[in-house]
Amino acid sequence: MMDKTAFRAARIFDGTDWHDDAVLLVQGGRVAAIVPAAKAPDARPLPEAIVPGLIDLQVNGGGGVLWNNDPSAAAIGTICKAHAAFGTTSVMITLITDTPDTTARAIASAQAAVGTPGMLGIHLEGPHLSLARKGTHDPALIRKMTHADQANLIAAKTHFDHMICTVGAETVSTDQVQALAAAGITVSLGHTDCSYDTALAYADAGATMVTHLFNAMGQMQHRAPGLVGAALDDGRLWAGLIADGYHVADAALRVALRGKAGPGGIFLVSDAMSTIGSDLTEFTLNGRQIFRAEGRLTLADGTLAGADIVLIDALRYVHQSLGLPLETALQLASTAPAQALGISDRGHLHPGAHADFFCLTPDIRAAGTWIGGQQITGGA
Repeated sequence: MMDKTAFRAARIFDGTDWHDDAVLLVQGGRVAAIVPAAKAPDARPLPEAIVPGLIDLQVNGGGGVLWNNDPSAAAIGTICKAHAAFGTTSVMITLITDTPDTTARAIASAQAAVGTPGMLGIHLEGPHLSLARKGTHDPALIRKMTHADQANLIAAKTHFDHMICTVGAETVSTDQVQALAAAGITVSLGHTDCSYDTALAYADAGATMVTHLFNAMGQMQHRAPGLVGAALDDGRLWAGLIADGYHVADAALRVALRGKAGPGGIFLVSDAMSTIGSDLTEFTLNGRQIFRAEGRLTLADGTLAGADIVLIDALRYVHQSLGLPLETALQLASTAPAQALGISDRGHLHPGAHADFFCLTPDIRAAGTWIGGQQITGGA
């Protein structure tokens, strides 16, 4: 039988409840139990609270690396480690709209990187989006999904437990969504001007997610609710939110968090770029310069180009700026994204869960991260 490893903390959050002066028992990379400290006197003491590792479903880069610019297995390792330093233990490595060749190389590199600590799967954001809602995506690379594209995506999914495809209704049909969903791909609506009724038709076809709610989509009006209205009104759709003080106004964040119909809920994403864990002040994407200043990443014309945050920054923002309870903020960045992907053994520390956790300081920082019970980083 494998030996148990024990970690003691003044407080442990299991994803639902707090346990005071408790010990987290880990066996075989999974949580065995949380017990009172008196039952495990030899446990390793940790200086801060233990909380579930964060799960980020939209990560474009980190550690000075952008996956589009370096679609390699080594780059994936760098990105995952950069985010682990901030308490993120599961990452959906995300490729922004790019050429067919770069996309193929990225998928191949991700296949080679399966098993990398922190890599949960891949997220292909484009190229099958609406030109009108391109955001920072290169319009020259946006195109309709062909039967060959569909077949390639379905073939790629066989290599990954989890795969997200962000698509626009303008360039992907409901039949194609149905085929992707049937293959186990999570289809997310984003970068689209689709109507409320169209969004529901795509949900009927199997779409279950909405990419960065409010951003790069038509906004909710009283007679034309659009994708925003569909995301908030239809419980089949989970919706990601970028909470950095720039992408979405606080009032809109509060309305979305209060108004979301379940069981599909809201989860936080970072939409992080290569700047995370680095001192980069600018970088390129599809040959265009992106500038970093005052917490924002923008093209020369001011268009937001991803975000200069990690997931714990979003967690801190909704807790400190919006006033959400810490427990709720933690769930939005751990339990909720796991549920959005249909994962039952991540995002919490109940028995049987992956032993993915980090030490949370009182000022909402990470001070050491463990994946599968193994320490990955000492913190940031």
